[in-house]
Amino acid sequence: MELTFEFWYLLPISILIASIAMSSGIGGAVFFSPLFMLALKLEPNIAIGSALATELFGFGSGLVAYYKAKLIDFKLAKALLIYSVPAAIVGSYYADIVPAIVLKTIFAVGLLFIGYQLFAAWRKEEREKNEALNKVEFAQNFESELTDSSGKVYRYTVCNRSMGKGFAALGGAFVGMISVGLAELQEYHLVARCKVPTPVAVATSVFVVVITVLVASIGHFYAFALEPNEVMNEVLNIIVFTIPGVIIGGQIGPKLQKIIPEDKMKVAISIAFIAIGVFMLYTITQ
Repeated sequence: MELTFEFWYLLPISILIASIAMSSGIGGAVFFSPLFMLALKLEPNIAIGSALATELFGFGSGLVAYYKAKLIDFKLAKALLIYSVPAAIVGSYYADIVPAIVLKTIFAVGLLFIGYQLFAAWRKEEREKNEALNKVEFAQNFESELTDSSGKVYRYTVCNRSMGKGFAALGGAFVGMISVGLAELQEYHLVARCKVPTPVAVATSVFVVVITVLVASIGHFYAFALEPNEVMNEVLNIIVFTIPGVIIGGQIGPKLQKIIPEDKMKVAISIAFIAIGVFMLYTITQ
C-alpha cells in the first residue's frame, strides 16, 4: 500500500460532517456517499462501501459519548435491530448485483423522500407547537421513562410500532445497498411522528445504526478484497483521513446536540437532503 496526502482535505470535512451527523442522528454516509461519488468520481459500490466504513467509526465514536450520558433506550433498540440487521444483509448482497445507475437513482430518490418527510413533519410541529392540550397529554400519558447521567428524566411513548418495524427493515436494506436510510427513517418516525425527546431518539438511533452498519459493511469489505489492488489502495488513502475526522466529530456532535435548536436543525437537514437528491438526479441524466 502506498499512502499519499492527496485526500488530506477530507479530514476537516469529515470532522464537520460527523459533528452534524452526531448532533442530529442523521447518518454521515448520506453526505459521504455523494461526496465520494460526485467529487472523487468513485464507482457507486466503492463509494458506498467507503462511506459505510467511515460512518461505522464516526457513529462508534458518538455511541461512546451517548452511552456515557445514559441516553440509549436499549429495549427500543433491540426491537428495531431484529428487523434492520437481516434487511441489511439482504441489501448488501443485492448491492453488488444492482447496476450503478439504479443505485444512484435509489439514493437520490430516497434523499428527496426523506428530506420532504422531515420538512413536512417540521411544518406540522410548527402548527401544533402552541396547542397546550397536546402538551398536557404528553406529560401525563407515557409508556417509557429514561433518566440520563445528569439526572434529567425523559418520558415518552413510541407510537405506531408497526411503522417503526417497517422503517427499520426498509432502512436496514437501504443501508446495505446505498449506505443511507436507517438513521433518516428513524429520525422521521421517532422524533417527527412520535415526539420522542431528541436526545433519546438520536442516541438510540446511533446505537441501532452502529450495529446495522457493522453487519452491512462485512459484505462490502469482502467485495473490496476482490477488487484490484489500485482500488483498495485508493479506498485506504481516503479512509485514512475520514476515519480520524469522524472519530473527532463523533465526540463534538453530542455536545452540539445540547445547544442547537431542534427546529433549525431539522429544517437545515431537510433542505440539504432535497438539494443533494436533486443534484444527484441531475448528474444521472448527464
